[in-house]
Amino acid sequence: MNNPVGDQYQQETKYIRDKIPTNKLDWSTKQDIYKHYPKAKKIDLPSKEPRKTLALDEVIRSRKSIRRFSNEPISLTDLSYLLWACSGTERFERNFQFRTVPSAGGLYPIETYIVVNNVAKLNSGLYHYSIENHLLEELSVGDFGERIAEAALGQKMCMTAAVTFIWTAIFQRSKWKYLQRAYRYIYLDAGHIGAHISLSAVSLGLGSCQISAFYDEEVNEIVGVDGIQESTVYMSVVGKPAKID
Repeated sequence: MNNPVGDQYQQETKYIRDKIPTNKLDWSTKQDIYKHYPKAKKIDLPSKEPRKTLALDEVIRSRKSIRRFSNEPISLTDLSYLLWACSGTERFERNFQFRTVPSAGGLYPIETYIVVNNVAKLNSGLYHYSIENHLLEELSVGDFGERIAEAALGQKMCMTAAVTFIWTAIFQRSKWKYLQRAYRYIYLDAGHIGAHISLSAVSLGLGSCQISAFYDEEVNEIVGVDGIQESTVYMSVVGKPAKID
């Protein structure tokens, strides 16, 4: 292997007893765990309550990757629940808003964007999920399906699914405390979120497929992030499964 950067990273970010890097926290440089688009149009979301519930065992046994979707839209209520379930606020304790997913140090480096293709009562376009306020911030209206599919290595399910979720990481949120080890935690955080989406989709009778193969900078350009301070780390599609004849 000419450039074993992955192997090198794995070795150099190990924790070794009595040799863990020390990092005196500078609280003045701690980043806000909420990202906002003040000038974006705000779209209120319905209740976070799901329209139906299934036993966890049934959900786990039914989960599988779905890549073929019908033309039927998903409801705004279902989208609201999916957004909350994957990264929304779950409770308020000790002056802190805990979310539905775990995060190392409670630093929550992951941001959620969605490309909407087919959601009832919502224009097609690009949106950011405002976690703090449980609402959508409209970034751009239009058809992004073909463009996001091309950026995802030509995976056409991004065009036919009702929604494509795009998760970015703001790296400094975690690096502030964990230095280079932070990257391990960031990808674990994204994995927790992806798992919540896959199970939540099943609970609503929807299908999902998680995506890690994409042209990073092409997706970053769609979302509007620089790829350095903030970059795409994970994606998922969600929609109503197509009926198989």
